[in-house]
Amino acid sequence: MGYKMQINRRSFMKSCAAFSISTSLFNAAAMGKKLKPSKPNIIYIMLDDAGYGDFSPFGSQHIKTPAMELMCKEGMKFTDHYSGSCVCAPTRCVLMTGLHTGHCRRRDNQAKANTENADVPERRLVFLKPEDKTVAQSLQKAGYVTGGIGKWGLGNPGTTAEPEKMGFDHWYGYLDQVHAHDHYTSEIWQDGKMIPVPGNKKKKKETYLHYLFEDETMKFIKRYKNKPFFLYLAYTLPHSAYVIPHDDPAYQPFKDKPWDQGVKNYAAMVLRSDHTVSKILALLKKLGIDDNTIVFYTSDNGPNSQFLKDLNSAGGLKGIKRRLYEGGIRAPMAVRWPGKVPAGKTSSFQWGMRDVFPTLCDIASTPIPKGLDGMSVLPTLLGKQQRQRDHLYWEFYSPFQQAVRMGNLKAIRFATQGPVELYNLATDIGETNNIADKHPDIVTKVKKIMDESHVDTSFWPTVENLKKPKTKK
Repeated sequence: MGYKMQINRRSFMKSCAAFSISTSLFNAAAMGKKLKPSKPNIIYIMLDDAGYGDFSPFGSQHIKTPAMELMCKEGMKFTDHYSGSCVCAPTRCVLMTGLHTGHCRRRDNQAKANTENADVPERRLVFLKPEDKTVAQSLQKAGYVTGGIGKWGLGNPGTTAEPEKMGFDHWYGYLDQVHAHDHYTSEIWQDGKMIPVPGNKKKKKETYLHYLFEDETMKFIKRYKNKPFFLYLAYTLPHSAYVIPHDDPAYQPFKDKPWDQGVKNYAAMVLRSDHTVSKILALLKKLGIDDNTIVFYTSDNGPNSQFLKDLNSAGGLKGIKRRLYEGGIRAPMAVRWPGKVPAGKTSSFQWGMRDVFPTLCDIASTPIPKGLDGMSVLPTLLGKQQRQRDHLYWEFYSPFQQAVRMGNLKAIRFATQGPVELYNLATDIGETNNIADKHPDIVTKVKKIMDESHVDTSFWPTVENLKKPKTKK
């Protein structure tokens, strides 16, 4: 009898507990509260060809970027963050695979040799392969809804490297990097197929693609607000062609500037992107998922030369896009995660896009794959002390060049047998005073890193350059 009473009592208590949970869930729903996902949402925003000096927190005197300012005020500003490369395709490869350009699949926009084996021989394009693993795949396995909007650049339609085959549940944007130059394209890729863009048939220009990118961004966040999501926003502004509707509010601050029209448009394109980021941050607050979403905001490589004079787009750094000097690879970065990332802090910790893969895995509490070149910088993002890595390495092929950052020292050479230039960034951020002859031991060490980091590839042979290319400041 006592045993039966004990069983009945247990059943009664379980029923009460279940009722209590159900009631709590019902009350939360009735009060308009949303149950937060167990894992944080991740939004990674990367503009295309915007320079380090194109954002007001990073020194711009001409383009006021309120979203970047807010991100730096409410999150962390990183002064020594780096792109994966100095052009778009290898940067995206580094970002997605966590491998540096010494041995990742894509080391330049186009292959330089052996093009008969390229995915698109006539354009010498080399895409990711099925054996390449991406951060999107790891997050997808961890239960994230994965979405991408903007420029993919790592696999064209019909290849094994379409974004949906590389870990993305949804993709809206361009797959081909040259297609991405057309901001009024007549068709766009959406979830596995090309679809027409309203108003742009027969070379009409009624629909500016960034507006659609913004709309799709808001739709994705609203659709998956109650699930953990990873949203990769590879926006194509301010990359050429330099066009923007002149009735856009972002154009108004620049319409009367004494600049060439292309410069005015470029500045407006940077600001237009920033306006979109402002809308994203506002939407996160409105939906009540602000404190459960980490947002990264950066650009993929340095600016083009035509924006140095009027806009100082490189921020006073030496070099531009396609060069491994600081102006070509140092990228603005702000990270915001209310209650987690310290607000208003500026950090000089050295990290870059090769670190995104392991860092996002760490954020998602999912295993970090072995063999990545990057390391998780989550401790730094959370305001904790973290040991600085020994060095960062890059290489590029138009023309061939290698670069190493080792503490405050930066080395670069333009041929495997060429002379090494060495700069102390702590006292010479503009890389103007070559101190290589004063530090032969460091030069020897740097050469060893360059030789060991480089893996030969038939697509990108290390052509010995007869002349050092000119570099604008």
